[in-house]
Amino acid sequence: FVGVDEVTVKPLLQTAPVIGRLVERQSGEVAARISGPVGVLNVDVGDRVKTGDVLAEIIDSELLTSRDLAEAEVAESVAKEKTAQAKVALAKQAFKRLEKLKTSAAFSQARHDDKRQDVIRLESEQAESKASLDRAQANLKLAEINLYNALILAPYDGVVSQRQTMTGAYLNVGDSVVTMINDALWEIEADVPANQITGLSPGKEITFDLGSRKTYTAQVRAVVPDENPRTRTRAVRFIPDPRMDVRGLAANETVVLHLPKGESREAATVSKDAVIIRQGQNLVYLVTADRIVQISPVKLGLAVGDRFEVINGLAAGDLVVVRGNERLQPGQKVQFESTP
Repeated sequence: FVGVDEVTVKPLLQTAPVIGRLVERQSGEVAARISGPVGVLNVDVGDRVKTGDVLAEIIDSELLTSRDLAEAEVAESVAKEKTAQAKVALAKQAFKRLEKLKTSAAFSQARHDDKRQDVIRLESEQAESKASLDRAQANLKLAEINLYNALILAPYDGVVSQRQTMTGAYLNVGDSVVTMINDALWEIEADVPANQITGLSPGKEITFDLGSRKTYTAQVRAVVPDENPRTRTRAVRFIPDPRMDVRGLAANETVVLHLPKGESREAATVSKDAVIIRQGQNLVYLVTADRIVQISPVKLGLAVGDRFEVINGLAAGDLVVVRGNERLQPGQKVQFESTP
């Protein structure tokens, strides 16, 4: 009883190994958004943080006072604006009464004109009060933003890789507090020889080996149009399979990419388990229609995963023995089952 497998036609694509490296898609310095002394620094190198975690706190006593002052100015402006509204309302009421007296002998044109000017003047004062209120409210909002920015927050999940300040240090706007790396979001970058670029269009799928881990797939995201004149290579970015195990990965970790050489072509292939090497010759046991095995020499080409390209000696559809062939003799009748 033996195991057999069929000679099948598969796409054949020769690959060449290229060394690449892992690069983080999110990393960089987290900077201060306001000036002030550092009151609390909550993290150290190697600490893992979540989005929104407080990395550091700037002393906010002056900011709190500025916020309170802005709130008082808003309250004052609200009161002034209400007073201006009341004055305008009274002036308009008096003007309307005079309007009703136009046909009366008691009507005074001069007084009518004065009241109209009063309404115009008070409406202008009301507009000024409204503008002052808008300005006070904007100042309050700025004070609240500054107070919020006194807390320096993690912009994404990641690990603290460096600290650039310490408790008590004075920070200006834009000064770095810590450097972070998102160690769950990676890309692969490789310097690919220019003569292999043509097979790497965006979306093209390739395979790569990641250290002692299993082989994964990745897709081409971009080919950078900038060739290194000394090495004649171009940087290519790949997006790895999202199912890749990211635990323990590090920036600049080495990966080996298997990149295509030339175009894919169809070829008959045979399982590597079917090939027996005797006296330097490649042989297979071919199963005939009446279940008799005959030994047949084959000429093999490139390897395609766990199969070899067949140049001659076999045709697509032939059955060959892949299990139990080490104890067979030519002309022997066999029972078999197909391998999965």
